[in-house]
Amino acid sequence: MALATTDIDATHRFYTEVMGFTLVKAVAGATGSPGGGWAKHVFYDTGGGEMLAFWDLHDDTIPQGFDPSISRGLGLPEWVNHIAFDAPDIAALERHCRRWQEHGIEVVDIDHGWCHSIYATDPNGILVEFCCTTTTFTPADTAGAERVLRERAPELEAAPEITFHPALAPQPTT
Repeated sequence: MALATTDIDATHRFYTEVMGFTLVKAVAGATGSPGGGWAKHVFYDTGGGEMLAFWDLHDDTIPQGFDPSISRGLGLPEWVNHIAFDAPDIAALERHCRRWQEHGIEVVDIDHGWCHSIYATDPNGILVEFCCTTTTFTPADTAGAERVLRERAPELEAAPEITFHPALAPQPTT
């Protein structure tokens, strides 16, 4: 996945320090626009063989001050378009939660019943999630998913309980 950013420095700090991802590659090149714009394309290893990239755009043909948040720019609630990353187990999810708190971020925690997720917002206004799947899917789950997909007015689930974990005082870096 590749997204745009309006603040590459804040984005870099967030994805390396807060998310714990590793910067693995950065390239710069022409955008091909008539004005001779250029861009940096920065890549982060998110673990598990996946990468996330950001575009740092320097091109006069691109509107200045664009909103990189995905959902907000489309008039949608922040939670609609977001990025989810795997937490292989609850212990990993708890470590991510604590890391976010230690970086001064309030964490939204939701047990969805079949998965447990934590949420925060990056410097671009993009909601990020770490998710731990807590069940094994069965053929009955697949059949239920197919039924919900086809129904025009499916039965609504009860809203999950939401827990907020307060931000902690940021830890000094050495």
